[in-house]
Amino acid sequence: MSKYTTLSIMSTILPPFKVFAGTKSRYMAEEICKELGVELGKMNIQYFADGEFEVCFEESIRGCEVYLVQSTFPNSDNLMELLLMIDAAKRASAKSIIAVMPYFGWARQDRKDKPRVSIAAKLVADLLSAAGVDRVITMDLHADQIQGFFNIPVDHLYSSSVFIPYIQSLKLEEMVIASPDVGGAKRANNYAKYFDVPLVLCHKQRAKANVVANMTVIGDVKDKNVILVDDMVDTAGTITKAADLMLDFGAKSVRALCSHAIMSDPASERIDNCGMTEMIFTNSIPFKKDCKKAHVLSVAHLFADTIRRIHENESISSQYLIK
Repeated sequence: MSKYTTLSIMSTILPPFKVFAGTKSRYMAEEICKELGVELGKMNIQYFADGEFEVCFEESIRGCEVYLVQSTFPNSDNLMELLLMIDAAKRASAKSIIAVMPYFGWARQDRKDKPRVSIAAKLVADLLSAAGVDRVITMDLHADQIQGFFNIPVDHLYSSSVFIPYIQSLKLEEMVIASPDVGGAKRANNYAKYFDVPLVLCHKQRAKANVVANMTVIGDVKDKNVILVDDMVDTAGTITKAADLMLDFGAKSVRALCSHAIMSDPASERIDNCGMTEMIFTNSIPFKKDCKKAHVLSVAHLFADTIRRIHENESISSQYLIK
């Protein structure tokens, strides 16, 4: 074989990729690496006495595709850690840097809905870009328009890929899909179309953030098995109020699908004390609290498959069941 043939073969081999984990998302990165059949990259975070920390990769990443797995759920150290990981990878001559963010935090602040407020989702997008990220992979953004805050590719995945098979396994009759608020109507409507079942909406009025003043049901739920669909649960005030309201209107059973389990206190207590049958989450945020009705589904295989598709230049949208 001539040296020219050897060079031709070598030029067709895709560059290697490596996966690294932030502190609080290591559980997810380990699952992703297991799905991909690769070792989790070695990285060290050194903490100083005042809370400052330093990120250091303990293996060469020169010329590699680097995937950094880190959700930015509270507290803000997770976001800062991701920014330092990106900066360290850039300075270590990584070929490309992809932030894998199963949960994109600060997303509820996506517009200026009153005077003199920040748009935190746009700020986070700018911070990630300034740090040097080349691409972002995330799931179930609070608002689709957040993708437009970036000037880099954003792969927006959907938890429907794991929720739909689970709903199908329940084999519920007389099912309806419901949204706990009007803002989630589009998301719930996609599920309703997929299953060819009616859509029910809850209209809520807030007294202030995390406090629901009153709520009404738009649609028929009498003798129906209701599936509530939402993107996140924080204090669980809205979702539990909606579930109990559905039961008051004659629903046979109520279950809830929520992508991101923020679950600030007293969320677990509210869920266990309300009338819903179960609350189904993904593991985009580590859920370690005691909640008897919680059922967690892993999305690691969804992110692993996306990483593989990006690396091999394959279509990503073909894996979506619904958007």
